Amino acid sequence: MDIQPITTTQTLRVGRAWLLSGHGTETNQTITLDVAKFAENTHWVRGIKTVEARFKSGLPLARNATSGLYEPYDPAATDGHEVLAGFLDTETAFGVGSKAIGAALRVHGLIAPAKLPVAFDPAAVKKTTASVTYAA
Repeated sequence: MDIQPITTTQTLRVGRAWLLSGHGTETNQTITLDVAKFAENTHWVRGIKTVEARFKSGLPLARNATSGLYEPYDPAATDGHEVLAGFLDTETAFGVGSKAIGAALRVHGLIAPAKLPVAFDPAAVKKTTASVTYAA
């Protein structure tokens, strides 16, 4: 894991409109994200300073079978990240240039797919290790 100390102050509004219930919070798992696999502005945004950033909460994630790290879920993949593991539970801060960072994976709960930060079609999920229910 990459550790880059940063000191800053900013107010963030935690937006988890995609999460319809707190049910399942106690089952979150600690994971490591492979930062290089995520796209700026699609999956993460820069903060006030150019060296800080944060992942958007609600990203569908999968575990890469080769690296063991987590990256964006892709139902068309063949290296393990075609298996939905769950969703990034909360906004996760990191230093730009980090290679891997710790995060919380939501593996159980009630999800509103239309409110996720990226396009996601539950009908396209063929393999999953998560126990989630989708609702409007």
